This record gives sequence, C-alpha cells and structure tokens, in this order.
Amino acid sequence: MSRRRSEAALRSAKIESEIASRTKSEFLANMSHELRTPLNAIIGFSEFIQHIADSGKSSDKTAEYASHIAAAGKHLLNIITDILDISKIESGTFVLNREICDLRELINACTVLIEPRIREKSQLLEIKADPVLPAVPVDVRRVKQVLINLLSNAHKFTGEGGRIVLVATATPDGGVTIAVADTGIGMTREQIDHAMTPFGQVQASYSRGHEGTGLGLPIAAALTRLHGGEFQVHSEPGRGTTVFFTLPPARKLAPGAFQQGDRS
Repeated sequence: MSRRRSEAALRSAKIESEIASRTKSEFLANMSHELRTPLNAIIGFSEFIQHIADSGKSSDKTAEYASHIAAAGKHLLNIITDILDISKIESGTFVLNREICDLRELINACTVLIEPRIREKSQLLEIKADPVLPAVPVDVRRVKQVLINLLSNAHKFTGEGGRIVLVATATPDGGVTIAVADTGIGMTREQIDHAMTPFGQVQASYSRGHEGTGLGLPIAAALTRLHGGEFQVHSEPGRGTTVFFTLPPARKLAPGAFQQGDRS
C-alpha cells in the first residue's frame, strides 16, 4: 500500500511538473511577441525620426511618431513591471509600505486616470461609494495598482457603449469592500481559473486580441492577500464580470504589518 501511494505521488508530481513547465513555456512564447511588438514600434519610429533629422526635412508626422514611441515605451515598461512584481510576490520578497489612507481620494485618483479611455469607447463609468469610508492602512501605490488594473480590464473587455460600475462600501468590522463590475464579454469558470493562474491568462482564448501580459489579475489578487484581504471573481459569458476585493481594518492585521520601506 505504501509503495502504491509513493508511485501515485510520483506520478502526480511528474504531471504537475509537466504542466508547470508547459505553462511557463507558453508564457515565454507569448512574452516574446508582447515584447517584440512595442520594441519594433520604438525602433521603427525612431529610425524614421532619425531619417528626417539626417535629411534636414521637416514633417508634421514627427510629433505623432514621437508619441507612438512614448506609448510603446510605456507599454514595454508595464510588461516588465508585471513580470518583476509577480516574481517578487512568488519569491516572498515583496513588502508593503502601509499608511492610513482616504480611500475616496484614492478611488477618485484612479478614475481620473481611466476616464479618458472610458470616453474613447463611449462607455459609462459609475462610482458608488459610501459617503464616509473607514480609514484603513494600505500601501497606497499598490491599492491604486489593483484598482487601475480592475478598471482597465473592465474597459478592455467591455464593448462600445458598455457600463462599468465601481462600488465601495464599509464592512461591519470597519474594513472596506470594493467591487468593479462590467457588462463585458465575461468568462467561464474554467477561464476564471486560468486567468487567476500566474503565467496562465496570456494563453486564454478570451484574452487574445487584447494587449498585455495577462498577469494583472494574479498580481491584484496577490496584493490584496498581502494586505490581509480577500479577492473574488464572479463572471458569466456574455453577461460581464464583477471583481470584489476587501481591505481589513488595522486591528485585524498581524503585529509588524506596518512595514517601512517597500522593497518592491
């Protein structure tokens, strides 16, 4: 019996290893495409501007191409940042720098950043926040990262004229729950599981045609859990997606939870 259990454990370990290896290989293959796309744009537009400079000819396209270079550079930086973040989280070297924060101000700062993209697709963004939200200890930069990721995903996977709603409410224990809901394409249970797996979402069929590493949801979930909160995704194909995350009150945090100096 002991031998059978050992053989079963070995087979299970082998299968898990093969799955992990295949997933990482798929991720690297997709990343080669994700990295080449902005790099080719940077190189191509830079060469064009250099050609204009060498020829002494002016062009009204110069400013446009320079903006394309900046956009491609920012996209490339986001890809690299996502990869570094998930690597540090998985290795256990990611440290939060908490401070008491006005979440209504934080939410407003995030929506201001996403609103121009929302308008481009004639989408409706609604903010429903309690008049007074508890002051909870968070790493402001990282909670902004979570919120912007969720709002960006909602925008990305919701069509023209769609609706996105952000709801922020106080919990009975003094914490906060934030939900971002959309009327987008939605996901099956299998796609949700895939999307929540680091290095997995990049190959999900529903994400094809949308740029990005696909690491956003795993990073958002991990950052929420590092704060001591919970992260949930509810979705249905054709009926949209709702993502919830909670931020607990200070009294629920373990001693030493306030870290000085974010090594991330």
